Amino acid sequence: MNRYDEAKTMYAALGVDTEAALSALENVTVSVHCWQGDDVIGFDCGESLSGGIQTTGNYPGRARTPAELMADIDRAFSLMPGKKKLNLHASYAIFAPGEAVGRDAIEPKHFEKWVAFAKERGWGIDFNPTFFAHPMVKDNLTLSSPDEAVRAYWVRHGQACIRISEYFAEQTGQPCLMNIWIPDGYKDIPADRLAPRARFKKSLEEILSIPYDKEKVIVTLESKVFGIGLESYTVGSAEFCLSFSAANGITPLMDNGHYHPTEMVSDKISSLLLFNDRIALHLTRPVRWDSDHVVLFDDETREIAKEIVRNDALSRVLIATDYFDASINRISAWITGVRSVHKALLFALLQPSDLKKLQDAADFTALMVKSEALKTAPFGDVWNEYLRRQDLPEDYLSPVLDYERDVLSKR
Repeated sequence: MNRYDEAKTMYAALGVDTEAALSALENVTVSVHCWQGDDVIGFDCGESLSGGIQTTGNYPGRARTPAELMADIDRAFSLMPGKKKLNLHASYAIFAPGEAVGRDAIEPKHFEKWVAFAKERGWGIDFNPTFFAHPMVKDNLTLSSPDEAVRAYWVRHGQACIRISEYFAEQTGQPCLMNIWIPDGYKDIPADRLAPRARFKKSLEEILSIPYDKEKVIVTLESKVFGIGLESYTVGSAEFCLSFSAANGITPLMDNGHYHPTEMVSDKISSLLLFNDRIALHLTRPVRWDSDHVVLFDDETREIAKEIVRNDALSRVLIATDYFDASINRISAWITGVRSVHKALLFALLQPSDLKKLQDAADFTALMVKSEALKTAPFGDVWNEYLRRQDLPEDYLSPVLDYERDVLSKR
């Protein structure tokens, strides 16, 4: 009997079917962010990263061109398990030589190379308007700006992104999730909290006013608690974004780095599932705040996964990764984070169903004992079986370092 067969028997004694867990995990799609590969710089205007966020580190080998980024994505994706989508920001538009196009005028043609890249590999594409790192971000404001020229510019950008998202869906045959997040806010105590949010509301309504196929484009709205230079007030707060999503029939998106340090997204999932047909997540590791560290197989990632699985919501929760670390090998960062998401989901799928019954029976003694016993169950052997069935090595560091030696070090 091999190690997986032994683990299968041990989990069966706990009331868990490992084959059912592996089968379920194989059908989960994770949307993987492109911006880990080039430190969120993009290709459209060469602006340094700004807008309440930043990346740190200068590890060699950053992708500098679309071709380099695509090659890095290919290498990273080849060492990730499961189904994947490619998650793009609008700043990754690819222009013809000498072409100068503002973000308010981007078109599907500026993403044709990305579509060809994704279609060849059978991936869908998700999309994000880029409301940061641009000369038209004035005083850290975009869609909430009191300057009508600035506000209108970014409304046009949002509308352009809806059209591009519909193009992605039509070309790939998979719905495109288009996520709106703005960095707008103030460093110090504002004199007026209402007016910026009123302008943001108006802008969102204008973006959503253009016709689009809601079966093809899933618009989501993402909140944030604060950012660098925006410590005292963020226009797109959790209350605003949840209220707007509910009132306008779009999907709420939670980034688990966008809340106060003592707030847990895992605790919020069940509430949102009661009132939404679907919700969306950006998975990251905040450490002290929204520092976008590489996702690990840590407590909160496991709790998030358990909430999704226990509530039978794998088909209702749209999962994406969102982090960027320039202090380590970027290919490894991608793989580690995405594998951690899959690990957490598998860990959740290997939980026995009777835990809920113990809670309902107020048998908290048995609930605690059984939950603790699961922590030392042979999870790693089931994980390694999952990798084996995906034809993936357990050790991904060696091929990553080979790629660093052969490709990244020569840039």
